[in-house]
Formats: sequence, C-alpha cells, structure tokens
Amino acid sequence: MNTRPKVTVAALRTKKRRNQKITLLTAYDFPMASFLDQAGIDIVLVSDAVGTIGNGRPEAFSVTVDEMAYHTRAVKNGAKSALVVTTLPYGSYNCAGEAVGNATRLMKEGRADAVHLEGTARSAEIVSSIVESGIPVLGHIGVTKQRIALSGTISLPAKDAESSKEMITDAMVMAQSGAFALIVECLPVSLGEIITRSLEIPIISIGSGVHCDGQGLVAHDMLGLFKEMSPRFLKVYADLQQATVSAVTQFREEVESGQFPTDQHSYG
Repeated sequence: MNTRPKVTVAALRTKKRRNQKITLLTAYDFPMASFLDQAGIDIVLVSDAVGTIGNGRPEAFSVTVDEMAYHTRAVKNGAKSALVVTTLPYGSYNCAGEAVGNATRLMKEGRADAVHLEGTARSAEIVSSIVESGIPVLGHIGVTKQRIALSGTISLPAKDAESSKEMITDAMVMAQSGAFALIVECLPVSLGEIITRSLEIPIISIGSGVHCDGQGLVAHDMLGLFKEMSPRFLKVYADLQQATVSAVTQFREEVESGQFPTDQHSYG
C-alpha cells in the first residue's frame, strides 16, 4: 500500500527552498501511472504526446480536450500520491475564456490536480485567468508545439542574446502571471541556471541542464518503449520494447508448438 504523502504545489515549492530535486515523468494510462507513483515520482504529466506515443499519430496537434480528459482519469486512478498535471492541448486555449472553460473541464472530468500549457509572454492573460479561477498552472517554454507550428520544424531556442532575452522574459511573465512551476525545454544549460536562480517557482528541465530544480522525461522514451525520436537530452534506462517483443514471441512459439498451456496452467 502506498503511504507516501500527496504531492502538492506547496510541497514542490518547499523542495525548491530545501534544494531537493523534483522529478517529472509522463503517463497516459492506469498501469504506467501506478508504476511511476510507486517509484516516488513527484509529478505525473498527462502530456498531449499521447497523440503520437499513445495513438501512433504523426503529430500531437490533433489531440482533443475529450481525449485528454479520458486519459487523465485513467492516470489519476493510478497515481495516488503524485501531483497529476494534464495538458491543455494545442488550440484549446486561444483566449482567456476558452482556456478557463477547458481547464475547468480537465479538472472536473479528468480529476487532474493542475493543468499544463505551453506559452510565451503573450500568454499572460490566459495563465492569470486560469489561476484566478482556482486552477494551478504548470507553464512550459522553450521548444513548444506553437513554435514548431510557426516554423514548421523543431529548432532550438535561445541561440543568440536576443532570443535568450526572449526566453527569460517568457519565464518571468509566466511566473508573474501565477504559474506554480515552469518546464523549460531544450534551453542552454547556462540559461536554465539563470532562470532557476532568478525565479522563486520551481523550474523543471527537459534538456535544459542540471542546475534546474528538477528533471523531466517522457516515460515511454526513457523505458525504451518509443524509439522514433532520440533527442540528445534523453537517457534510456531500460529497453522494455525488446523485453516485451521477446516475451510475446516466446508465448507465440510455445502456443504454436503445444508447450503452452501445460497441466499447471489448466483446470481439472
């Protein structure tokens, strides 16, 4: 039985003050959420990468609020102690009213503890409106779907002084607008450190260096279950794809040869 205290927004702030690292991994269903919770992960993020990793689509732009609510409910059932944060998918928070409405749906229908959204300094009104409605917001800057949609490709941000200043401004505005924490994706290590030291809220790195308050990865990536992308920041901790294919192959061969089932696996 899991006796770990429930992770809260306040608990994450305390970890930052005490210089204790925060962990974040993604999940889209009950079993994975349960595994992450048993392992003591602080934040389980129901990312809209469920479109690609969970559903095999070529992109995540088409994920709907209904789909996010469905997957969030499943994750919430598995993650009893971790803070369950769900993503507002692309196109679901174009204005403050729409953002509050969809965030409320994900909290009520998905039973999430908080919502996550990608944004920039221009997202200030959206973030503050959601927070003022009583919903905690996890912000996200750096490599985001919005930037990918505008440029048509994945390009690393903060390559020069001007774009680095832009990232710092994005981070500051997100914090000032009420975000309880911030994911910074694929920023230079030095910039991740500057943002972390400059803001009171926890800063969670995805490929932005060791100096941030915490680290996040996509669980399916780090477990070797999804090999279509291999970003530089990814560390693969296990190859469960190979183990699963091997086990299923053995099952098929034993069935075809008559080795399974035996009397041990049958009822008299």
